[in-house]
Amino acid sequence: MPVYDYKCREHGLFNTLATMADAGKPSECPNCKELSPRVIVLPAKIGTMDTAKRTALERNERARHEPVFSTAERRERDQEHSRSCGCGSPKPGKAMLFYTADGKKMFPSMRPWMISH
Repeated sequence: MPVYDYKCREHGLFNTLATMADAGKPSECPNCKELSPRVIVLPAKIGTMDTAKRTALERNERARHEPVFSTAERRERDQEHSRSCGCGSPKPGKAMLFYTADGKKMFPSMRPWMISH
């Protein structure tokens, strides 16, 4: 069972074991038996962290559970990719993929460093 932190109005912070189902429920203070709400204790550096860094960390944390799509699935839904990429059907002014005589890929484009995606 996980350990959760609670805060009593009179006696301050305390922690206790609780099931995950009871995580949102208040717990009795071990001193006065008064019901106390659960609190989340953050490290001190979180409060003084640069806002941009904290925002980036929060975004990364939320995105870690995002599903990973294959390239084919992503291309079906991604309109920006289909407009700006030379990998789809040939478009006027867009680079195409060529193969050299020895079978190597060649990208005659303005971005020679872009190998694939």
